Amino acid sequence: MNLIRVLYIDPGTGGMLFTILFGIFGVAVFSFRALIMKLKFRISGGKSAKINDQKIPVAIFTDHKRYWNVFEPIMDELEKRKQKTVYLTCSKDDPAFNKKYEYITCEFLGEGNKAFSKLNLLNASVVVSSTPSLDVFQWKRSKNVNYYIHVQHAANDISMYRMFGTDHFDAILLSGEYQVDEIRQLEKMRDIKPRELPLVGIPYMDVMKKRLDAAGPVPPHERTVLMAPSWGASGILSRFGEKLIDALISTGYKVIVRPHPQSYSSEKDMLEKLMSKYTDESKVIWNKDNDNFEVLRQADILISDFSGIIFDFTLVFDKPLIYTDTKYDIRPYDASWIEETPWTFRILPSLGLELNEDNVSDIKDLIDRCIEDPSFAEGRNKARAETWVPMGVGAVNTVDFIMEKYNEVVAKNAAGELEKTGAGTSARGRRKTQAAGKEA
Repeated sequence: MNLIRVLYIDPGTGGMLFTILFGIFGVAVFSFRALIMKLKFRISGGKSAKINDQKIPVAIFTDHKRYWNVFEPIMDELEKRKQKTVYLTCSKDDPAFNKKYEYITCEFLGEGNKAFSKLNLLNASVVVSSTPSLDVFQWKRSKNVNYYIHVQHAANDISMYRMFGTDHFDAILLSGEYQVDEIRQLEKMRDIKPRELPLVGIPYMDVMKKRLDAAGPVPPHERTVLMAPSWGASGILSRFGEKLIDALISTGYKVIVRPHPQSYSSEKDMLEKLMSKYTDESKVIWNKDNDNFEVLRQADILISDFSGIIFDFTLVFDKPLIYTDTKYDIRPYDASWIEETPWTFRILPSLGLELNEDNVSDIKDLIDRCIEDPSFAEGRNKARAETWVPMGVGAVNTVDFIMEKYNEVVAKNAAGELEKTGAGTSARGRRKTQAAGKEA
């Protein structure tokens, strides 16, 4: 019995040990594959020209299909310019596979470590991605990639990634001066060489705005409230649940609830309990549309927490917001290194009113005040001017920068090959001269 007690490992410790061992195994696999590539390179004579000939000009990497809206306008612009590009995705059913591109090819990488093992050996001139934590966890910089560019997938603080999320990119495409200030502060504190931080705008929001303008005004309808939370313990459904839904039903307004996609797996029990209780669509509609455009267009007001949808709704659709006091813990994030409160939280009072434990029962009054108060329209204008810069040209600016970097890489590689060729020619000339001297 004593031996069993000595050998016993509690589930938490066991899980941690398993994670560590799995991580060590993953590193070993990546290292072994990298070693094989190096050996092949040396056996082939170490000809960098061959490596350059096989390079992907531009590679775009996404870890999930839900970011397709971020990349589609960028891909369309690359296609328009006839730029050969490879789109690498971890989703087998990524919408990209349905596009009929001529110059862009799409490839399913696999999921998890399988995808990262390929990325870590990628041979490309420029890599563009919205996935953070390059060179922090499994995703390592490949020695055969010349330049890494990070693209945002929301109009908010760049410091809201987990620590060191953007530290190892060569460039970060931004849309607001406050984001530039955040990166510069982090660079200074962490002694990071300054990166390129162009303000390019937000391509997917530009496309959404054009789509909204083309759709025309919404026909007269009953006042409609959309609740679209994030997931997790701080999310609206976890915190307020039935109490908030009951309060919304009592308003008599049309109520639509759109759970975060991650809720269907990470908090399945909680969500199924709520969905099984509220089945009458005359009171609550559960929205699962893949495309959120129409539900955002129909809603008169949004209730959300820290989900990026708050900026799509307020800035593109130009409608008010009710936000929750999420008590967001910034300690695991880059924002914790910066002295001032993140812009995302500073701007919220300009966009709407706060929902908390004390005023849930007054939700109808909050809704009416938000919709009818003209000051929130002024707040939305202020937010656009600070976080959506410039508007309307995001895809063009993004691809301009990508092509600029690609052309620089090509020119640098060509100069390097020319220098090596010249050095080789000079060496052969010297050897011939020396041989001639000996014969004489």
